[in-house]
Amino acid sequence: MYTTTMCSVCHMVREFLISMDIEFKEINVDIHPIELMKLIGKTKRFSVPQVNMYGEWIIGFNPVRMLEVMEVNRTEF
Repeated sequence: MYTTTMCSVCHMVREFLISMDIEFKEINVDIHPIELMKLIGKTKRFSVPQVNMYGEWIIGFNPVRMLEVMEVNRTEF
């Protein structure tokens, strides 16, 4: 999950992932600006939060889409 320090939407995504017991790695692009450049190269988007779930980029707080992606990938095993 790519975030910034003062991003309230990032906080919402973080709390959602924690509440659903979903493991994630957080990269704060304020602290790691090189990671921001890499992220923009991957997604062509400058905004945060951005979460990569099973290869799909989810931009912003979209818990419905996160649950859909998890459900689809859960049934593939």
